[in-house]
Amino acid sequence: MRHFVLIAALALGNVTSPVLAQESGKGDEKIIRSHGIGVFDELNLPADFKHLPYVSPDAPKGGEISEAIPNASGFDNYNPFTFRGRGAVLSSVMLEPILTGTADEVGAAYCLLCESLEYPESRDWVIFNLRPEVKFSDGTPLTAHDVLFSYETLRDKGLSSFRVVIKQQVAKAEVLDDHRIKFIFTPDYPRRDVIQSVGGLPVFSRKDFSDNKRDLEQPMSKAFIGSGPYMFDSANLGRNVTYRRNPDYWGKDLPINIGRHNFDRIRFEYFSDYDAAFEAFKAGEYTFRREVSSIIWATRYNFPTLENGSVVKETLPDGNIANGQTWVLNLRRKNWQDIRVRKAIGLMFNFEWSNDALFYGLYSRINSFWENSDLAATGTPSEGELELLEPLVKDLPQGILTDEVAMPSVSGERQLDRRNMREAAALLNEAGWTVGEDGIRRNSEGEPLTLEILNDSQTFDRVINPFVQNLRALGIDARNVRVDNAQYENRKRSHDFDMISDHLGQSAIPGAGLQQYFGSANVGDVFNVMGLANPAIDALIKQVERADTQDVLTTRTHALDRALRSLHFWIPQWYNASHLVAYYDQYGRPETLPPYDLGELDFWWYDKEKAEKLRKAGVLR
Repeated sequence: MRHFVLIAALALGNVTSPVLAQESGKGDEKIIRSHGIGVFDELNLPADFKHLPYVSPDAPKGGEISEAIPNASGFDNYNPFTFRGRGAVLSSVMLEPILTGTADEVGAAYCLLCESLEYPESRDWVIFNLRPEVKFSDGTPLTAHDVLFSYETLRDKGLSSFRVVIKQQVAKAEVLDDHRIKFIFTPDYPRRDVIQSVGGLPVFSRKDFSDNKRDLEQPMSKAFIGSGPYMFDSANLGRNVTYRRNPDYWGKDLPINIGRHNFDRIRFEYFSDYDAAFEAFKAGEYTFRREVSSIIWATRYNFPTLENGSVVKETLPDGNIANGQTWVLNLRRKNWQDIRVRKAIGLMFNFEWSNDALFYGLYSRINSFWENSDLAATGTPSEGELELLEPLVKDLPQGILTDEVAMPSVSGERQLDRRNMREAAALLNEAGWTVGEDGIRRNSEGEPLTLEILNDSQTFDRVINPFVQNLRALGIDARNVRVDNAQYENRKRSHDFDMISDHLGQSAIPGAGLQQYFGSANVGDVFNVMGLANPAIDALIKQVERADTQDVLTTRTHALDRALRSLHFWIPQWYNASHLVAYYDQYGRPETLPPYDLGELDFWWYDKEKAEKLRKAGVLR
């Protein structure tokens, strides 16, 4: 679903194509009236487009698609906007934003709830002209009062880092009439994507919040009432959840929705681990699988329904920036505040051996927070990067102006790379961690150097355990600490860990979301997993936010990427630039997929004839 909620709303931005200009505002400043907005380039779609270019406009409606949520301990409520409790997957699917994105443009923002938007060239404010026909699934109209209520609720009760960004961006929001709302932006905040940010906020129903006495900071036992194409259907709490298509969806005939939202039902099944989920797929308990286990993909897709053609196995292209899967060290703990210790730990993970011995050569190494894009820093700093970095050298590691960009260590074909081990040992010795008689490194106070790698996945054991063995060979008292999913989430939220696995990949139009991941103001928030607080990083984030052309954005992002990587708070893992999928052969899809979304829940469809063949063959119920 190409809806922009929370962080995704802050990452919107790429393109604009005004269709009407009027004189107004400051002097000769024009007021632009348009069907969409972006950052640097013109929109691909004109105001009178008939449908998105990558959909099949005649796709049939009907049927069900079902997927798994593996390695999870279930859910206990339906509120994804709080970290209290565990919200059900896709529990914001029924909420729509004013603007929505597409899967073939980076950051394009088109009108969904609005007919048009108006803004001056300065982008000091925006007026959204809402469609009068929009209504929630309970039949009540969606008005500008609901939009204002949603903005104020997220501003006052949203996730802490999100509240900070909203308050920085918006000076005032006011209802002009039932179908018009105006946002006025703070004087000093960068204008590049402020309109996209407020346009990407989800819109709640005031009546729903009032009737059900909802508090956004608290878990919710009832799903939201929204205006979107899907609404809550049923759930077995903690085990599965199903959403159904709203046959009375107000926007089903909009050009941006033609050929989309084709399934009558979307169901998710929860499983305790990946193996259980895979066995359930083989048994037909769910019908579409995104494969994330290399060993399963390489060795276990040999079951009868695959071999007889009932199940399709495909590798499909993925043009997205890599998700930044990585181990993250908790900088809030004193042992990890020394960069020499962090570097030493990173040297002991042997990706090359892991990829060959464990991953069947399916993966590439992640090197950058913008891996698989032109925004990744390379080589030594360019002149433009040097101009940004030179004033900040006191807060960045030595060599930031002259050295090649920091890259993960390259290891040999043996699990324990002796050369990297010698380099890591020298770093730890220099940092005051020396090996004692028991083989464990201790500091001058006699405290052992211990490292717990928090892990909630049985599947991940085979990756972590060799890493732990290498760390112990170095003299670090390392352990793979297995906990269940609920414990993992609780310890992550309370910052009670040494190192965990997370995803730090960033957007193609980086902006305010950077503050959530890397900003000092959010060091206590769950998104800033490592607890990074660095004045140079804060300064570079501001520069990226203020970039007003693609070339400037690229240079500033290179500088930020270079600076972040120089701090060595992460041990990058791996990615695959393809979607690995398997599904029961009852679905259709466009012949050519867009670059930025697989879209199985969005623009694929149910093929009734194929499904009937599977049922007659006894493959599916």
